[in-house]
Amino acid sequence: MSYESAAGGRPETASRLGHTNAIVRALADEARFYVPAEHVRDIAWLQPKIRHRSELVRPDDPRLTGVIGVDGSLMVVPVRDGLPSVRYGYAQAAAIWLDIEAMQAQRQERFVDPVALHEAVKSSLISMDMPVAGAYLREGMSIQESWRECVDQLFREKKVEVNRLDQSLLQLLMLLHGRPGEPAITIPVDCPRQECRRADVAVPQAGRICPGCGHLLWPTDCLRIYEEVMEDGENSGALGRLMQVVELLVLVGLSTLLWQQSRTELFASTLFIVDGPMAVYGPPAKLRARALTYFQHMTSTAGPFICGVEKSGTAVDYARTLVRHEVLKPGDLLVVDADVLAKMTNAGNPLAYGSETYWGRKFFYRSLDGRVVVITVLPASGAPYDDRGGQPDPAAYPSLTAVLDVVDRTGSSMYRDGLIPVALAHSKAAYPIGVGTDVLRLVAKQKLGLRDGSDDGSAPR
Repeated sequence: MSYESAAGGRPETASRLGHTNAIVRALADEARFYVPAEHVRDIAWLQPKIRHRSELVRPDDPRLTGVIGVDGSLMVVPVRDGLPSVRYGYAQAAAIWLDIEAMQAQRQERFVDPVALHEAVKSSLISMDMPVAGAYLREGMSIQESWRECVDQLFREKKVEVNRLDQSLLQLLMLLHGRPGEPAITIPVDCPRQECRRADVAVPQAGRICPGCGHLLWPTDCLRIYEEVMEDGENSGALGRLMQVVELLVLVGLSTLLWQQSRTELFASTLFIVDGPMAVYGPPAKLRARALTYFQHMTSTAGPFICGVEKSGTAVDYARTLVRHEVLKPGDLLVVDADVLAKMTNAGNPLAYGSETYWGRKFFYRSLDGRVVVITVLPASGAPYDDRGGQPDPAAYPSLTAVLDVVDRTGSSMYRDGLIPVALAHSKAAYPIGVGTDVLRLVAKQKLGLRDGSDDGSAPR
């Protein structure tokens, strides 16, 4: 560079990463690869798969008046000066309740009343923290064992507390393995020890000794998150798996509360929105079948009205490309069947898409104001995806029209193709940038017993 550095008076060198993005983009422009969203040519085959919203409406479709949005956030920070491998993790999930009628009433006013808007939104937050890499609960235990014990402790201590709901994450996990209002007594767990691997051990809430090896098992072992934990690495992926489970349990708790306390009123007039698809990925994916069965047990009454909303990813990119090609007009819904999935994912066997992870079916919708929304919706019965292609027909999703109505009524300009409930839940769950990271690092140092400002390499106190 043309100026000299303070150290040694030598010319300043460019940052190693300063031009990384430009270089990688230049390399990508020269490389040859296939992107499905860039190859939308013949669109005539899509026309029979499009349904206008007016075609789906039935006389008994309810008009929902409230929305509960659920979103999560996580952060992993280095907390030991001189030892960058020591990392502490934070995860939290937020739930907001939005009064749609109060919000719409303010839209009609010349001047918005901030008090009225504040009263239209209520929120709740559950957060957790734990050492995720380079630090352990006790001396002499592996990082996997440390994670197992941390997750068990967190699930016993952390509670979802909203109005009459006051249940720990562990109680909600037992509930998810049972039926609405009837939590399971035991949870099937596979022993994590390599030399044992005893399968389907019935573990009660208090835990039990494995009959095969005498190893202590906890009900949270059913999540198998420890399988993604590594000695070397920050383990943010494993923390993300934990966060998605917490989001699901928050949804279970709130929906069950309304189902038990106000089944024909609040439950029948509230939409539950999950940020992201209705899916469970990675080792906890077995919860997909539990979630599907659990919520379908609620369908004897009106509802449940549940949907997932994706803000990014392959499906969102493909849906936006279709809109740019004028495939979808305002009010149009695209049935994402095996043909669409084959094009979108470039898959040779699209029939099995989502069969192991999704508990809702994906649809592309262009709202009346032109927004592009990728949603997943719960079927009334059966699986949304299976090895035979699942249920792509909108008729299998009786809550679909009510969901689309809320999408049309709660558009947000906070981000591209946004929804107000999702944006509000995200704002409650997101960690602040900059100062927020510093605060989390200081708290982690206190939790781990690390001396602030020490870089002498000594062990934690």
